[in-house]
Amino acid sequence: MQKIVAACGLLCNECLAYKATLADDDNLRETTAQFWSTIYGTHHTKEDIVCQGCMTPGSKYAHCQKCDFRLCAQQKKLQNCAECPDYPCEKLAQFLENLPTAKLVLDELRKENNTK
Repeated sequence: MQKIVAACGLLCNECLAYKATLADDDNLRETTAQFWSTIYGTHHTKEDIVCQGCMTPGSKYAHCQKCDFRLCAQQKKLQNCAECPDYPCEKLAQFLENLPTAKLVLDELRKENNTK
């Protein structure tokens, strides 16, 4: 399966909201809503668990809809932050400190883009 990369380097196709939307799986939506409500200390319903990918057209999970990285990449007409001449900006660098896998994804994309 092709990787669907969010602006920040997270992989949309590994996200539970994306998987539930793609499979139209209400059971996965419900368990994801319960899980995210528990781990994030916020209230989610199965109706909240809808996303077709960060940078693709269609519905977005609420957090992704307003994500600063996504909005910045869209404004700059970039597919993801790896394409940005300011990569990594200070805000992204702080975010990636807690998500080394996303940093590896963006670093690899940046490397691929620089060798083209």
